[in-house]
Amino acid sequence: MDGLKTYEVRTYGCQMNVHDSERLSGLLEDAGYVRAPEGADGDADVVVFNTCAVRENADNKLYGNLGRLAPMKTKRPGMQIAVGGCLAQKDRETIVSKAPWVDVVFGTHNIGKLPVLLERARIQEEAQVEIAESLEAFPSTLPTRRESAYAAWVSISVGCNNTCTFCIVPALRGKEKDRRPGDILAEVEALVAEGVSEITLLGQNVNAYGSDIGDREAFSKLLRACGNIEGLERVRFTSPHPRDFTDDVIAAMAETPNVMPQLHMPLQSGSDPILKAMRRSYRQERFLGIIEKVRAVIPHAAISTDIIVGFPGETEEDFEQTMHAVREARFANAFTFQYSKRPGTPAAEMDGQIPKEVVQERYMRLVALQEEISWEENKQQVGRTLEVMVAEGEGRKDGATHRLSGRAPDNRLVHFTKPDEDVRPGDVVTVEITYAAPHHLLAEGTAKSVRRTRAGDAWEKRNAAEAAKPAGVMLGLPRIGVPDPLPVAAAPGCGCD
Repeated sequence: MDGLKTYEVRTYGCQMNVHDSERLSGLLEDAGYVRAPEGADGDADVVVFNTCAVRENADNKLYGNLGRLAPMKTKRPGMQIAVGGCLAQKDRETIVSKAPWVDVVFGTHNIGKLPVLLERARIQEEAQVEIAESLEAFPSTLPTRRESAYAAWVSISVGCNNTCTFCIVPALRGKEKDRRPGDILAEVEALVAEGVSEITLLGQNVNAYGSDIGDREAFSKLLRACGNIEGLERVRFTSPHPRDFTDDVIAAMAETPNVMPQLHMPLQSGSDPILKAMRRSYRQERFLGIIEKVRAVIPHAAISTDIIVGFPGETEEDFEQTMHAVREARFANAFTFQYSKRPGTPAAEMDGQIPKEVVQERYMRLVALQEEISWEENKQQVGRTLEVMVAEGEGRKDGATHRLSGRAPDNRLVHFTKPDEDVRPGDVVTVEITYAAPHHLLAEGTAKSVRRTRAGDAWEKRNAAEAAKPAGVMLGLPRIGVPDPLPVAAAPGCGCD
């Protein structure tokens, strides 16, 4: 790797950040950098932190990681460190004052400037802090180094118009800005032409799409348009807001064959008074009504959610309303969070902050209930025959158990016996479910069929091309796709949708 400058991007937070990191990687490779080998752990010429301001102790974790890199930077002449993302947008000058060895600080609106800022910092030999207050260009126009050959994020909007009292994201990502439908569909068609067979439409408040372009049914029209793209087998979206979940969206989900029977819709709380304090524009009855409508037309839909426990002012009665909503909704899984103060949010200043031990006790009760429901819901899958899209890196024990792993249409994780014939990520295997655990399904028998796909061809072609390169060199065409779905323990979004 002599003469090649290496880079490493570390990502924290939601899918929006994951997708932004694909763009940061694409920008750096476009500028001539190559990706550092796996496990480099900071041993690179450029280390980029793509930060989150929503997760608890996000700033402490950042400064701890920056501190560990300081001696490495001293020993490695020319090494540069950059900090971007939501925490950079929020803290700005604070980062350089606390960690003066940082070379570049950039925000959520100007990620395209990273290579220029790195070069400017190198020439001027001083830190460059550049935070744009509004979006300079829609980030989908930037080069992208995608992490998968068979599945891809496609961003349809950025920003959020909601004012949830626990969330700082709108202040950092800005007001919602929508892409034009033609641009989105052109990107999807280009991805499918490269071999992608699954796309996830991504937005901070994905089903509010259209508010910026003046069409209240734009999102349902977009779903239907995706249904007309030949070769696109699976369409997903995240994360919708109950306020904007209209009947035309439910109809589009039910009537578009490649829109998957899966829905992630944040509840946050089952208590109407707490939802009001959160400034959420729906109530429990409205939320459960949407689920009832979805299940009426898509009986096998797997529905997941986000829930916050211990929001300021939450009484035991309020919490019991959340437990009631969970029992009624029968979520396939839930991403549960203990409320903690986020500086800059109205909720951080509210009276009635709940003691940590009370929050912990409620949280454990909620997790136990959801575990029970998840297991019961998964047991209903036993005996069903499912088409599983083979995934890369989903099964940590696959090598020892001689299994492969993948996702069912409803996004449930399935581990299955490895077929005799060659199977690649992106291929589709039809299996019968024989066992259910709370967080995965198992198919122990012989696969009913294996369908080799264009997505599998794309994965094979990409791997062959990379194997032919000198070790460590990763220049060339950007990869297509998104990382594998997040594990159950990780949040699917910012928790604010």
